[in-house]
Amino acid sequence: MNELNQAAAPSLSREEMEEQANINRRKRINSIWHGIFFGCTVIAIIFLAMLLYQILSVGLPHINWEFLTSFPSRRPGAAGVKAALAGSLWIMGLTALISFPLGVGAAIYLYEYAPKNRLTRFLELNIGNLAGVPSIVYGMIGLSIFANILGFGRTLITGALTLSLLILPVIITSSVEALKTVPDSMRQNALALGVTKWQMITGVVLPFAAPGIATACILAISRGIGEAAPLLVAGAVGMILAVPTSIFDQYTVLPIQIYDWTGRTLKEFHEKASAGIIVLLAILLFFNVMAVIIRKKFGKRYE
Repeated sequence: MNELNQAAAPSLSREEMEEQANINRRKRINSIWHGIFFGCTVIAIIFLAMLLYQILSVGLPHINWEFLTSFPSRRPGAAGVKAALAGSLWIMGLTALISFPLGVGAAIYLYEYAPKNRLTRFLELNIGNLAGVPSIVYGMIGLSIFANILGFGRTLITGALTLSLLILPVIITSSVEALKTVPDSMRQNALALGVTKWQMITGVVLPFAAPGIATACILAISRGIGEAAPLLVAGAVGMILAVPTSIFDQYTVLPIQIYDWTGRTLKEFHEKASAGIIVLLAILLFFNVMAVIIRKKFGKRYE
């Protein structure tokens, strides 16, 4: 009876056995790589937590109103970030005014108006490649063109134009991707009602793509404000005892002020640098939270 049951039981062919063994091998490899990637993530989080703990434990005792409203000083106890904070706010505002209209306008042209040919694809490819250019290269371009050729000197407008060059590729690329998320049926329905193409873009496409565009712009400006190399090359000073009042004034920003303090020999200046890092992180966190809020708000409205 047992021999009959064994004979009646379905047996796997050689091909099926090899396929099953191959599946098991892939599962094992997948488990191994899953464990490796998970371990890398845990290690990165641990190092990040250690770094944040060190910065917060050293810098938080120095965060007070006097620190935020005092100018830099050669005496660590009296040093503050007033000039750097004001310069960072000036740079962020000017950069946003320059880069947002240019970036979104370029994205609208590339996706909505430009013909779909090799030249357009070539432009989009090179705009994407520009996002990977080292930031110090943009600083050298800003120094050569804006500071020397155009005669703006080492002023706020030079720094803002330099940062605009830095973040424009990110804004353009991300805005184009946001425009691609708008269904073509919405465009066709709007045009079928008799509106012009510009009315279709401003009344249908841009409101629908607004969450992605706004998020891209805010994250781009957040990246720009954390850059020190291009502004250092383009003319930002390491220490200034005045708040800028016009776009043609000298300036400094938080990353450069932090860099200046870390180069000092006194330990107290290093503690001030940690406090400056906390202020910079707070600004970056604020912008990232704003990006999330705007995305959710517009996303619910046009869902």
